[in-house]
Order: sequence, then C-alpha cells, then structure tokens
Amino acid sequence: MSWFIEALKKYAEFSGRSRRNEYWMFALFVGIIDVILAVIPIASKTPALFALLGIFYLAILVPSLAVGVRRMHDTGRSGWWLLIGAVPFIGGIWLLVLTCLDSQPGPNQYGPNPKEAPVAYAG
Repeated sequence: MSWFIEALKKYAEFSGRSRRNEYWMFALFVGIIDVILAVIPIASKTPALFALLGIFYLAILVPSLAVGVRRMHDTGRSGWWLLIGAVPFIGGIWLLVLTCLDSQPGPNQYGPNPKEAPVAYAG
C-alpha cells in the first residue's frame, strides 16, 4: 500500500526514476480498485454507478502516466516509449517487457538509481 501512496504523492512528477516494485504495486492497487468499482454497479443493479469507474479513470490518468514515465526512465529509456503500447498486438507485449526489465545500474541521465543507497560524503 505504501508504494501506491508514494506514487500518488508524486502524481505529476515526470522526472526521476521509479523502481519495478513501485510501478507494479501501483498497477496492482489500481487493478484491485478497478475491479471493486466495476463490481459495485453490477451487484447493486444500478448502472449509473459506472460513473464512479469513469471518475476513477480520470483521477488516476496523470499518476499512471507519471509512474510509467518514471519506470521507463529507470530502464534508461525516454518516457515516450509508453506510446509503444498503442501499437496493435505487439505494442502491449513489448511495453510489458519494458516494464519488467531491471533498473539500469548506477545513475543515468534521468537521475540516481533508486535501488542503490545514497553514498554518504566523507569529506
């Protein structure tokens, strides 16, 4: 849950890097909330409650893009690589592969590796 909250705190931060753990925990909680908000209107037989799902999608759009861009940065790629998901069939598979890749070791052009502990300056 803390990874989900952390991603929401950085809801519009498109710079920096996000670890796989942060990205996938965010995706997991979004999926769980999505299922719950989809089941409520079906169970209550009130189709108007599907509006909650639409509101949730709008609310989570920017944080989802931000954590996705930061995830691409962590693998050493530009955030524009998220657009590969728009390619039919292979795009979604390729995006899944990219989000599953390990972090690029050491600092890259997008910032320090979030996996590595900061080194204390002894000078």
